[in-house]
Amino acid sequence: MTPYALDARAWQESWDRQQEAYLPDREHRFAALLDAAEAATDARPLQLLDLAGGTGSISLRALARHPDAQVTVLDLDPVLLTIAEASLSGRATVVTADLNRADWPEALPHRAYDAVLTATALHWLDGPRLAELYREIRDVLRPGGVLVNADHMPDDALPTLTTRLSDRARQRRAARHQAGAALSWEGWWAQAAADPVLAPLVDKRQQIYPTGHSPEWTPPAGWHLDALRAAGFTEAGVLWRNGSDAAVAALR
Repeated sequence: MTPYALDARAWQESWDRQQEAYLPDREHRFAALLDAAEAATDARPLQLLDLAGGTGSISLRALARHPDAQVTVLDLDPVLLTIAEASLSGRATVVTADLNRADWPEALPHRAYDAVLTATALHWLDGPRLAELYREIRDVLRPGGVLVNADHMPDDALPTLTTRLSDRARQRRAARHQAGAALSWEGWWAQAAADPVLAPLVDKRQQIYPTGHSPEWTPPAGWHLDALRAAGFTEAGVLWRNGSDAAVAALR
């Protein structure tokens, strides 16, 4: 009997649709991240670190633009990394490391990246650790390299409007879930737990994150800019915004 093989394309598609229910502008934010990476790279092949990269969503889009890019995907989640490795098919280096540990750069195959991109992931870390991580990211960038972090970053100058926008987004998401147009976060993981290949990895993931792994700490963009400047970046600003989400960029 042929062993069950992971259908990487199907799982990648399923992940994208699940994420888009939470982030309808997901492709726009990815485009903003990749545009910034290209601007920092000059003419040579892009050397990119997809930080907390999950299934490799950013990496796949980077390689579609630049097939010669040298891409590293770093994450800790064994389920998402398995999908990333299968989807990328040897076109990127996939590494496992814990961003809560200061030694995570030791897992990297390179020491001087043109760009470090991350999206909707670093809210897993608390404030003191994220501030330290920004310093560590600076150290793995070449001079002139760029970090872009897209995440939930409310505008502290628009608290009332931001709350209303977030409420509307939740209502739209609930309608999509109720209509069956997309899986919820919980529904996606339930499907993964029923998959013959992914089920053992879901069990492993639960051991890594026994109580869940996200404090859901989402400070305003201003906090991130202050932390980036304190980490030694020469420039830091808001690159992109939509509602309560933003992308901050910083140059080494």
